[in-house]
Amino acid sequence: MDWMRILAYITGTVDQELLLRNEYLVAENRILKDQLKTPLRLTDAERITLAEIAHRLGRKALEDIAKTAKPDTIMGWYRKLIACKFDGSKARRYPGRPRIEPELEALVVRMAKENIDWGYDRIVGALANLGYTLSDETVGNILRRNGIPPASARKHTTTWKGFIRAHMDVLAGTDFFTVEVLTLRGLVTYYVLFFIHLECRRVEVSGITPHPNERWMKQIARNVTMDEWGFVGNCSYLIHDRDSKFTDSFRAIVRSGQVEPLKLPARSPNLNAFAERWVKSVKEECLSKLILFGEASLRRALRES
Repeated sequence: MDWMRILAYITGTVDQELLLRNEYLVAENRILKDQLKTPLRLTDAERITLAEIAHRLGRKALEDIAKTAKPDTIMGWYRKLIACKFDGSKARRYPGRPRIEPELEALVVRMAKENIDWGYDRIVGALANLGYTLSDETVGNILRRNGIPPASARKHTTTWKGFIRAHMDVLAGTDFFTVEVLTLRGLVTYYVLFFIHLECRRVEVSGITPHPNERWMKQIARNVTMDEWGFVGNCSYLIHDRDSKFTDSFRAIVRSGQVEPLKLPARSPNLNAFAERWVKSVKEECLSKLILFGEASLRRALRES
């Protein structure tokens, strides 16, 4: 009986101490919360910790001591914690066909852009040659997703960049640039007319004159379209700017040689970028470093550049 009394006394003392500790912590938490100007920002880990303890403690006791959030909110955290254990959405396999790999989709888009007259079936055949198996419907979905119309519409909505890339081997460009040359009469402005093949970047200076009149331009047109010898004889298109020296008669002679002249819009030098870049190179790397005396020296410099 003596041991029973001693044990009851010790147990009551411990319980009384725990009650006093809890009462102190509740009072302290209430004071600290009243002094906070903004609500507490809890992390997910902190919410989980409070929710687990709150569940074991019970709702009735939680109403007396909870100061961080309302009991309903804390119990909601616990329900969400339990629901996460049964959430299999991350491992869920959705029905339907697997998605096309980004590399394969990029290849389909590239084929459509670089070959404006290729339809869905033609692209499917080209992919089959590379070891890929796709249906024409899948190819159509890929192109629509990337904003690329069918082949029949792409022919009428081709960008200039796409046109250049698709016809590089049959495209030539032409342009003028001027050079100041010393002569017995003083400085004379010479006009240099050149042609450039866009695929191989081969350049031919077709004429140098201080007076590029219509008669001279017509003779140049005959020279460059001459059968077997003309520079643009193997080309289908000749692009040039809107310079008045490219007269209608010049264009007619070029067209008679089975070469279609393409007049560029006004103030658009970038559309004839290959020719413009060659002019910059020949001036900066050659002509700007020389003092030219007479037309012969100009021809020699251009021939050697």
